[in-house]
Amino acid sequence: MTDPVTNILSTQSAPSPRSANHRDLPISTHVYRYGFLFLVLAGLSTIAGYQAARIEFSAPKWFHTTTLLTFATQPSHTLIPASDPGASNADVEAISHLAPQQQAERLLKLAIDRPDQTLGLIHKNLDSWRGHLEDTDQLFHLVLAALDSNDPRVRVAAVEIDLVANNLMKSPQSLSKLLNQIENEPDDRYLALWRLGALGNRGVEPTAVLATLVRYSRDVNQQTRFWAVEGLAMLGTEESIDPLLSVLAHDPAQKIRERAATNLARSGMLTGEQRLAAVPQLLNLLDDDSVDPATQNLIYAALRAITGASFGRDPGAWRDWWAHHDHPEKPRRHVPKNLLFA
Repeated sequence: MTDPVTNILSTQSAPSPRSANHRDLPISTHVYRYGFLFLVLAGLSTIAGYQAARIEFSAPKWFHTTTLLTFATQPSHTLIPASDPGASNADVEAISHLAPQQQAERLLKLAIDRPDQTLGLIHKNLDSWRGHLEDTDQLFHLVLAALDSNDPRVRVAAVEIDLVANNLMKSPQSLSKLLNQIENEPDDRYLALWRLGALGNRGVEPTAVLATLVRYSRDVNQQTRFWAVEGLAMLGTEESIDPLLSVLAHDPAQKIRERAATNLARSGMLTGEQRLAAVPQLLNLLDDDSVDPATQNLIYAALRAITGASFGRDPGAWRDWWAHHDHPEKPRRHVPKNLLFA
């Protein structure tokens, strides 16, 4: 699926570390040192590759259709039928013979293409799957692919399955667990921020979730800010829009500003109406002299993705269009004074 926002995003390679000057060292020292460094770097490369695959949010690149296998040693786990199942009886019968892990994977995969036939089955079986699902790479890839769906119901199903796979009940106890990881376990902080937003989206203390994500969106660590922005997108409430706009306008990292624009335009859990509500603020950002040309490009791309209109880099044309397409009954939201010129 072509994303008008991500089309204009660029990827930059990380800067190379400085090389130390070893001209005065003996040759044998060079050999041993480089041999040791080679082994260390090889190990780090393997670890980094795995970690990147676990947290890089790029669902279309990750999703690969694979054959789901069952094993004779796995017990059958009866699939609870939906009250109005759209899937054929043959599909339900076949999936019923799979283990819970494969049931969830198979139904989520089908939901991406045929949501009306499978979403009822997913929601009926979430409770019975709890304690039987693992957060495997296969399932995580499918969750990310489902979160790329244009159908918000599919995105909700993906969030629900991911929470079950991570044994996160929709409860204050799960919120406390994630907050503890974020505060005290830096290695687990990134996906915890993402899932904190998902938990808030499902109704667990969204105000507290918002406050935490806003605080970490201002962290000195760039990776922490990145995943706090992803968490804001997963939260998907009206109150998460202003922080995303603030990040888009003022975060020092281009990569994070790109994610804020993409999350406002099409990613995450914001509804279409909520995205439209951000249009006036996006237009206001075009008047902010501190917004550089690259960020202006992101704003124009977000406007195109949200509205389906295209007026290039002509702010006047965009405002005229919005003035004729805005609806009087749509509430106008207050823009904090410090949002645009903080």
